[in-house]
Amino acid sequence: MELGEAASRIRMIREEVGRVIVGKKNVVDALLVALLAEGHILLEGVPGIGKTMLARSFAQAIGGKFKRIQMTPDLLPADIVGTYVFNPKNANFKLRHGPIFANVILADELNRATPKVQAAFIEAMQERQVTIEGNTLPLERPFMVIATQMPYGAAGTFPLTEVQIDRFAYRIDVGYPSEDEEVEVVSRIDWIEQLNVDPAMNTEEIVDLVELAKSIYVHERVKRYIVDIVSKVRGSPHVRTGPSPRASIWLFKGSRVRALLEGREYAIPDDVKALASYVIPHRIRLKPEAEAEEVSAEKLIEEAFKETSVLKGLEPEKR
Repeated sequence: MELGEAASRIRMIREEVGRVIVGKKNVVDALLVALLAEGHILLEGVPGIGKTMLARSFAQAIGGKFKRIQMTPDLLPADIVGTYVFNPKNANFKLRHGPIFANVILADELNRATPKVQAAFIEAMQERQVTIEGNTLPLERPFMVIATQMPYGAAGTFPLTEVQIDRFAYRIDVGYPSEDEEVEVVSRIDWIEQLNVDPAMNTEEIVDLVELAKSIYVHERVKRYIVDIVSKVRGSPHVRTGPSPRASIWLFKGSRVRALLEGREYAIPDDVKALASYVIPHRIRLKPEAEAEEVSAEKLIEEAFKETSVLKGLEPEKR
């Protein structure tokens, strides 16, 4: 797929999702970045702001199979990945696939599930495969998990472990709509809920876009800029646990995709800056005294931008 055709198809995806979802263009673009970078995304926000409808509409727009899993404390790992069921007619066991076998998975209120069930997602998210009764089964491309979670401390919740959170390439807050957007939602609600989004692409074309994103050029200076920013945040005296190298990896992959979304053949530092707030904050654990001093992850990222140059640490011949 050529760059021009890719830009046209991406525009069609945005338009199709926009038929149902009012506003939230930054969230739609974040979903596109996660999808084409082959990562997963954590959506945070209060109930009732359209996260489920957004995920469903996005899956329909890319021509993919969508599954929503409502997480509850009584779920078992087999409810997610599937299990073998005895068939008395044929006297054998038949595999019953779980909802994880889809292109876009919405794990709604993930932190309501027990740690054992949360862990069932890790293999799927990291290796794009699941193991059932000792048998390893690959998952179809594209594959993306979109998860939401309830506020920490709410009744019946189990906080996500750092290992689980680190598997999410990106995290974004889905805020309230503006007043004008909310008026439009209210005006359109009778038919929006009945509307199905038409596929703008199919899954094979999405995989082509994934491969096209890998061909986007990233200069050595931009790569070093990514690592310098992550290292600067990691080395802050306010940070107890800093971002792992996965932060650098997802900034790199996401920058290529963002360049593709903008119709460019190369990534620039602004791509890195645009994605840093989606990649770094959920990978940081601040010291208690930092939180008391109202130091936030966002402030640390801004400081890293100010103190980091694109040319820092490069030899003259590489400039």
